[in-house]
Amino acid sequence: MASRCDGVGGVARLAWPLVALLVVLLAGRAAVADGQADKAEEGHELYRLICETCHGPEMVNPGLLSFDLRKFPREDSARFRTAVTTGKGQAMPPLGDKLSDEDIDALWAYVRTGGAGSP
Repeated sequence: MASRCDGVGGVARLAWPLVALLVVLLAGRAAVADGQADKAEEGHELYRLICETCHGPEMVNPGLLSFDLRKFPREDSARFRTAVTTGKGQAMPPLGDKLSDEDIDALWAYVRTGGAGSP
């Protein structure tokens, strides 16, 4: 006895739900990417106001004592958050009382772009 999935028609009936799921997942991923781009742009503005003096325009380090943020490990958001909130001794003031969690998230989104004309 032949099953309902025999032949091209049966494969097509099985494939459509998978195609629909793929479309939904990709649409959600695009929305997240757009949201991250917006957050990175917001972070870029904060960077210009708060960080650029020491870390350089577009994260191009001016060659002083500051850390080159283009080299910051992209997977280490906890380290970034700690450095921003508690500072780095004499090298960087703590900004935790000046920036909200959302501000720090936006700065992190920008730092992850690598700067230099981004986003």
